[in-house]
Order: sequence, then structure tokens, then C-alpha cells
Amino acid sequence: MNDIINTNGIVVGMGEALWDMLPEGKKIGGAPANFAYHVSQFGLPSCVVSAVGDDSLGREIIENFTSKGLNQLMAEVPYPTGTVQVEIDQAGVPQYEIKENVAWDNIPYTPQLESLAARTKAFCFGSLAQRNVVSRNTINRFLDSMPQNEDNLIVFDVNLRQGFYNEEILSDSMTKCNILKINDEELVTVSRMFGYPGTDLQEKCRILLDKYNLKILILTCGINGSYVFTPGNVSFQPTPKVEVADTVGAGDSFTAAFIASILKGKTVAEAHSIAVKTSAYVCSQKGAMPILPPELTA
Repeated sequence: MNDIINTNGIVVGMGEALWDMLPEGKKIGGAPANFAYHVSQFGLPSCVVSAVGDDSLGREIIENFTSKGLNQLMAEVPYPTGTVQVEIDQAGVPQYEIKENVAWDNIPYTPQLESLAARTKAFCFGSLAQRNVVSRNTINRFLDSMPQNEDNLIVFDVNLRQGFYNEEILSDSMTKCNILKINDEELVTVSRMFGYPGTDLQEKCRILLDKYNLKILILTCGINGSYVFTPGNVSFQPTPKVEVADTVGAGDSFTAAFIASILKGKTVAEAHSIAVKTSAYVCSQKGAMPILPPELTA
């Protein structure tokens, strides 16, 4: 880990690290690790930042990340490691209960994090990890400690879950980011919350792009494709048809592939194409962290 802290141009994902407790067993979850892992597959230095408890679930998360070669700053805190209880209802639809006051709600701001922030080139965070004031303050202090460089990428991946968001957190996060990632359902929720008029999704995206002075806005619409808006331009890519194994982590792999491609000098349109192909591949595999084929990551 010291090696990564002494590296410049690091890509960091910060937030929840948890276990999805499914009827068939448990699976590691959490967007920040998925994001950081896929960035590393594109050959860029990356790191996941979160917190675990002093328990077997926490040790297992650290062992899993270590086995994947994923750089990590995982604080051990006096709270249980995060879990999500997943129940399948009679219609076969999963219902999620995200446990509260857990380790990732309480990520401490440490000298190691301060040092990491000073060397960070791109930072990805969401709304879920800001439901508790401790982790929210750590995310904001990290952002304040990053180099104030026009070229740095600050990605807010909205990621609305249950009722763990409010207008203040969303507005503050969109003010601090320069790249916004949002899906069509989240866009409807955000637009309703902020009182944006009309029903046209593209127009709502342009309102957000302008209001928050964003470099890039990414809108994903599931099987209906995805859009990348920049001031004056829009890129559209259809969603490839693949045999879906599961969709877990697909959105995180999209974000990771897009950011890694931009950092490697690709155009927005090229990065969008790579992101779509990467996400489709992840959907065709079981789990959130499959090894990507070399033709995607070259």
C-alpha cells in the first residue's frame, strides 16, 4: 500500500464495502471496489478506500481484495462490517435492506488518506456513502485535499439507494464534481426533487450540465443505450445485446472503463464506446469483478 501512496496520478474509489447476503450465499458488494478494480485492469494505479469492522466479514473483504491485487486503504473501525440483506419476494423481485451504522458509514480521515489525496488524479464517490456524517466529512476533506488541478477528474456516481439521499447531499456533490454519472430512473428522481420542468431526459441532462458547470454528464438507460453529454456535444451508444449472466457491477465497470480511457488520452466518443463494451462484457459474466479480455483494456 505504501507503494501506491508514493505514486502520482492515482485513481481512487471511496465509499461502501459490504456483503450482499443473498439466499444462495454472500457476495462482496460496493461500487468503489468494483470501480477501482476495473480501473486497475486498464493499467492505471488505483485504490479503494473504505472501512471494515474487527470481524470475520471484514477480514474476508480485505483477503478478497488482496487476492485480486487491488490496492486498498481499509480502516478498521469499532462498527460491524457492512451487510445488505437481500430477500426475494413471491414475484421473484429482490428486496434490499442496507444495514445502518456500519463500518463504511464511519470511514475516518487519516494522514494516509491525506497523503493519498495529494497524489490523486481521479476520484469517484456516490451518495450512499454520504448517508452518515462521518464518511460524508471524510469524502469532502479528501476532495479538499486533492490538487486543485483543472485536469483532475471528480466523478459523482449518483447511485440512489433506499431513502439514503437528500437534496442537500445531491446538490453539494454535483457542485463539487466535474463528471456526473446518473441513470434514467435516478434522473427522473433528481429532476422531480429539484423541480426541473418537462419530460425530455436529454433536456434535463443539459440543464444539469449547465447548472453545475460539468465537463461531462453520463446518462445510462439500461437496454435503451447510453448518452455522454459535453458542452455542445452528445454521444449516443446502443446497448450491445449479450446473454446476461447478471448485471451486478455493470454500471461501475462502465464508469471505470470510461474514466480510465479518458485518462489514457482517448476522446469522449472512444471512451464511451469502450465503456459500453466493457459493461456489456461484465453483464455476460457472473459477479462484479470478472477479468476483462485484453482487447477491451489495450
